[in-house]
Amino acid sequence: QIPFGTEIEGMNILGLVLFALVLGVALKKLGQEGEDLIRFFNSFNEATMVLVTWIMWYVPIGIMFLVGSKIVEMEDIVLLVTSLGKYIFASILGHVIHGGIILPLIYFAATRQNPYQHSGALCFISPSCVSSSATLPSMMKCIEENNGVDKRIS
Repeated sequence: QIPFGTEIEGMNILGLVLFALVLGVALKKLGQEGEDLIRFFNSFNEATMVLVTWIMWYVPIGIMFLVGSKIVEMEDIVLLVTSLGKYIFASILGHVIHGGIILPLIYFAATRQNPYQHSGALCFISPSCVSSSATLPSMMKCIEENNGVDKRIS
């Protein structure tokens, strides 16, 4: 049978992104009249970044208590520690290979520049957190301050 697509569950992300792009272009075309709304969205973005930064600082405490309660319930703690140690080792090794070898090779192949001069501060932020949206404020700050990228671009 051939699947027949009529309606798909979930958000229409492509439509949302397209709407945001068209709205941004329209606001810029309005000139001075659109500046108030642009300033509002910029302020909203800054407030959201502050909230995400707060969440980044306080969520590990909650996660620590969630994991701690599960550890207390475990019967064989040695099995838990060895399994967790293997997982942590594999995760760190994967991050080192990917972030320290593969991504710099791709960067060098694309730009013919030293990848380690730009990514020194950035390499250690993203592996420490699973969510890319949680690391976004830190990454944007590093890119803007350390690499001199314009705030509008970052």
